[in-house]
Formats: sequence, C-alpha cells, structure tokens
Amino acid sequence: MKSTPLLLTLSALLFMACGEKKSNPDTAENTAGTQEVARAGNPVFPGWYADPEGIIFDEEYWIFPTYSAPYEKQVFFDAFSSPDLVNWTKHERIVDTAAIKWANRAVWAPSIIEKDDKYFLFFGANDIQSDDEKGGIGVAVSDTPGGPYKDYLGKPLVDKFHNGAQPIDQFVFHDQDGSYYLIYGGWRHCNIAKLKDDFTGFVPFEDGTIFKEITPDSYVEGPFMFIKDGKYYFMWSEGGWTGPDYSVAYAIADSPFGPFERVGKILQQDPEVATGAGHHSVIHPEGTDKYYMVYHRRPLTETDGNSRETCIDIMEFDKNGLIKPVKITEEGVEAFPLH
Repeated sequence: MKSTPLLLTLSALLFMACGEKKSNPDTAENTAGTQEVARAGNPVFPGWYADPEGIIFDEEYWIFPTYSAPYEKQVFFDAFSSPDLVNWTKHERIVDTAAIKWANRAVWAPSIIEKDDKYFLFFGANDIQSDDEKGGIGVAVSDTPGGPYKDYLGKPLVDKFHNGAQPIDQFVFHDQDGSYYLIYGGWRHCNIAKLKDDFTGFVPFEDGTIFKEITPDSYVEGPFMFIKDGKYYFMWSEGGWTGPDYSVAYAIADSPFGPFERVGKILQQDPEVATGAGHHSVIHPEGTDKYYMVYHRRPLTETDGNSRETCIDIMEFDKNGLIKPVKITEEGVEAFPLH
C-alpha cells in the first residue's frame, strides 16, 4: 500500500489523464477582503471517484470512494485523508479483489466504521442480479484506516435478496444506544439489520426477522443516516446514476426504523455547474455546527456514466431542523482543521 501526497490547491490541479485543467481560483477573499482563505475546490481530489463515504478518524478527515470505472476494472479501493478538507493524501489500493477471493469485479460504495481499535470496511461486490450468483455485501478489516485490508469473513455478509433489495450500497450506522446496524439496498428497496457485536452476522429482531424494510417513497439506492437533536435523518439517492437527474432526498423520524416520510430533495444537478449529483455522505465535526455533504457529480463536459468526481459542499438546516437545499459549487468549502 502506497500513500501519495496530493497538493490540491486548485491552481495546480490537473484533472484525470485527459489533462483537463481546473480553472477555479485556489483561494477566496473573506468578506472583509483583507486576507485569503484556502478553499478545497471541487472536485477535492483528481480522478474518477464516486459514492464517497466521508468520516473522521483521530482528528483527520477521510473519504472512502468507489473507483469509478467499468465493472471489470472496478476491482480496488483507494482512500483519501486530510487534516483540513483542503490538502488530501491518497492511499492507493487499500484493498483489492486479490484479497477478497469471492469478489471478482464491481466493488463499490465502501462504508467504514471503527470498533475495538479495528477498522471495518463494508463493500458491495460482483453486482449480483439473483440469489443464484456469488457476491453481495462483504467486510474487510485493518488495523489502520489507510489499510491494507484483508477479508474478514471469507464470504459475503449478505449474499441474497431480502425484501427485494439488491445487496449493495451498504451503510453502517452506530446508534446512540451502542447498537450497530447495516442499512443497505438497491433496486428501490432498503433494509435495516442489527449487526452482531463482532460484525460476523446479524441479531434477529424481537419478531424473529433479520431484515426489516424501511424503504421511503422514491428511494432508489445509496442510504445514509445520522442523528441530530435526537432525530434520525435518513437520506438516499433517487433517479438513475448515469443520468443528470440523480439526486438526494431525505426523511426524518424518531427511530432508525422510521416510518420515514419523504421530505424532499436537497441535492441535485445545477445545469451551470455539474449534473448527476448524488450518492452522498455527511461529515459532522463533533462539537461544531458544521455539516459537510460529500457526494459525486458529473462534469458538464462528460457523458460517460463512469465520469464521476468527488466533491464537498456545505449542508445547512433551517430553524425547524429541515435541511436546506445544498448548493453545488466549483469553489468547495473553506479549510477547517480539526486540531
């Protein structure tokens, strides 16, 4: 595993091998006009990357994205770390299918959680279309967030369709009572299941079921959940991932089981900036009022479905706790060091 420093101030950024240059300034004047504040710019790092999960480990920001390529080439994960949301270090091939013997292609949408000084990386593999195919949701483990990771179970954690949900787009949710849940699903169905303490399987619910469906209206894929002011915010992606209408909507409930009544869209394309904005996550530095939406989008110059880049923009709430529509930008967010 190799780590490569990336100096991602925008004036120096060359995006992808095609040589497309970023034209945005790498700084922005503050309101007083007396000093310059470094900004991340979008995308936050070069390369085609999608489905980004953003998280904080040990006072450092991390992003774990899908390497966006044809399924046969989509066989590894890179990760990126930053002290301030502006300067990013690339950690190459933290895991690949050579370490996951049952996975041979289409590894995507990583979700990571730290527990007992171990880092557990959940991922989908093989894009299975039926219960007869080998693949589904797996788990890899490492002693450090930057890997290398090894196969934790030697087999998928979820390898069948339950309640109509394709076993992809997994998110691990740590509830305030200490419980861990796997929330996942494609094909317009979303399930929640309670994980065992060691993440080797699931704990049945009181009624004996393992997978409970929590699908909200218009759900397609890409679930994410967080707690704010005692409420559970459940978010997901809508539309087709290759199209310009890809977007993110959300609901609010009193428990991780819902019921989740759709509030509305809060992330979508801006025809003047980019299209296909979706499959996101949220970073919230503890003890602050800052929320960052980490998501992917497609540059206006691109038509290939896999031409997706990882971006970060500010997410805000109104006085009633509803999420304001997120403005997608070229400038990105200001630097915010964690220490």
